[in-house]
Amino acid sequence: MLLVVQLTGTAISGKAANLFAPHHALGPLDWVMLAVGPLALVARRRYPVPVMWVCFAATLPPSGSGYAHFSFIVAFFVAATAGKRYSAWLVLAAGFMWFIWLAPLIYGYPDPPVNNTLLLAGWLLAVATAAEATRFRTERTAATRVSRQIDQRRQRGEERLRIARDLHDVIGHNISLINVQASMGLDLMDSQPEQARAALSAIKSVSKEALEELRSMLTMLRHDDDAAPRSPAPGLDRLPELIELTRAAGLTVDVEVAGTAPPLPAAVHLAAYRIIQESLTNVARHAGRARVNVRVTYDDANMHVEIDDDGTAAAGGGSATGTGSGITGMRERAAALGGDLSAGFRQGGGFRVSARLPVRSAP
Repeated sequence: MLLVVQLTGTAISGKAANLFAPHHALGPLDWVMLAVGPLALVARRRYPVPVMWVCFAATLPPSGSGYAHFSFIVAFFVAATAGKRYSAWLVLAAGFMWFIWLAPLIYGYPDPPVNNTLLLAGWLLAVATAAEATRFRTERTAATRVSRQIDQRRQRGEERLRIARDLHDVIGHNISLINVQASMGLDLMDSQPEQARAALSAIKSVSKEALEELRSMLTMLRHDDDAAPRSPAPGLDRLPELIELTRAAGLTVDVEVAGTAPPLPAAVHLAAYRIIQESLTNVARHAGRARVNVRVTYDDANMHVEIDDDGTAAAGGGSATGTGSGITGMRERAAALGGDLSAGFRQGGGFRVSARLPVRSAP
């Protein structure tokens, strides 16, 4: 297209349209140069700097048509926006020196008037400014796109981590209770069939709850709004149900609540529930038939959750500092809300998990 424009425009004008050179009829070299620039632009993306210099050279014949500058402008823009800024500015400086000083000296032109010199300087400055603005906008768009992609990957990673924690809590807690109840049912099946029946009933309740939560998570992962309705995220309103299921597994659990609960965000409800759930799971796994005390305390800024047991084994999976994957997940839940969590053996025996969860944003 540019080749057609340059050749047609020059043919219609019939002579050079050069601001500085005297008007001459075009010779064979001028017509060749008019074709060289557009043809060189075919390789502008792969070789931006060499193509730019070729297009610049096409403007140098003494009687060259001003239409040859169209190819040069395109090549300059491509090079400048492709990161070849210094080469592009060097070509502009060379062009200014050529048309103002070198061409008159070599070809015997009269020195260009001051007005033409200022006009050329302004034209070159406008071209350079437009190229820089285009380059800046392109780089900013690319940086924004990269930043958006990084943010999306980070969000997907956080979502996968959250789902992994929920799956760990749901499966770990419920499977642990089912295992305890199944063992109890087998032991009591012959001697105390009623208690064995109660254990089987507890297994049914626990497995039903686990299936409902897993179904809700899988529905969310499918992003299917027309699927079965999702159950709400568990919170402290389901704490009594959790305690009853844990007691059915043979643990003695006491609950204490101090202070008045302010309106809590759903994330705080969920984190508190999961921390208590995971702590009770660890007790059931590692502490035997222990007594557990769950304390929930509210103050103006925080909710404090403490889970103590008097078991003889490590509720954290054998680590005095609580470095198991479950405890790591609890710490991550608390940290995500701006709180903190500690876990370890108590001085008098047993294990303690203590968490602080902010109930409102810091001022």
